[in-house]
Amino acid sequence: GRPTPVERVMICPPESRIGPLSDSERSEHLSRSPLKGRYDTVVDRESAYELLKQRADVEAKSTASTARSSKNSRGPGRPRQSVLEAMTKSAVRSIGSSLGRQIVRGILGSLLGKSR
Repeated sequence: GRPTPVERVMICPPESRIGPLSDSERSEHLSRSPLKGRYDTVVDRESAYELLKQRADVEAKSTASTARSSKNSRGPGRPRQSVLEAMTKSAVRSIGSSLGRQIVRGILGSLLGKSR
């Protein structure tokens, strides 16, 4: 673009101060505050971290006690498969997948036609 002439402006510099308030200034601001007296008493509430840590400790103790009592018993779940069951399951799975593959090939071959 084309340059334009500079315009004269009046700027008010900020009326702030960098640095902390002195004790007398702080007490003056606090005495004029609408929240005067509201935050004078210190309240130490439990934080979320403390609550979660307490809950985790309780759960850890309860699981440790149940782990000791059921150390000899097997955990929840199915019993282990025997070798014969595993072989049968594998054979049935492979036969089923090959049958399914042949059926899909036959259906898609008849629908799309053979272009050889």
